[in-house]
Amino acid sequence: MIKAMEELKLKVSGLKTVKEQLVKLEKNYDKSKMNVAEKTREVKTLENKVRTLEKDLTLDKPLVEIKGILWANINQSLSNVWQSIQAIYEQIDLVRIAQVEIQKTRALLGQMPEQANRLIHFLNTKTSEQLEALEITDKTGTILEIKRVLTKRTLMQNLERRCQDMQVEINSFTEKFAVL
Repeated sequence: MIKAMEELKLKVSGLKTVKEQLVKLEKNYDKSKMNVAEKTREVKTLENKVRTLEKDLTLDKPLVEIKGILWANINQSLSNVWQSIQAIYEQIDLVRIAQVEIQKTRALLGQMPEQANRLIHFLNTKTSEQLEALEITDKTGTILEIKRVLTKRTLMQNLERRCQDMQVEINSFTEKFAVL
């Protein structure tokens, strides 16, 4: 493209030179010293040169190349933006699904996490004979079962924090995109 521009500059300077020569010839035209027919031929030759140079100076070819490059860049930018938009909407859907699951888990757990801590404390303070009287034969298995409730609560809280972080990122992107 730069090479084409340099060629155009050379042609423009050539065009100016030819036009200046044409002006000089027309000013200095002396009917007594020169044959009118000879001058007419010179003028026609210069006019033909001017027309040829003007045709070469049309910017059709460079403009077509520039348009092609610009459209390629615009399409690439749009493609990148579109991928970001799709990713954001996927995140929005994931956040919605996670929030629904968090609510289900919260409803399912209810007061169980608080009760689980009390049950673990209760089981740890009783002797084997007291546990057998309560028909609890596997203290470790029972505690592990109770700890699953606590693990679910922890996972739910982690998921909730991650959803909040994603929501902040989504809101930030949406604000920046709205400016465009």
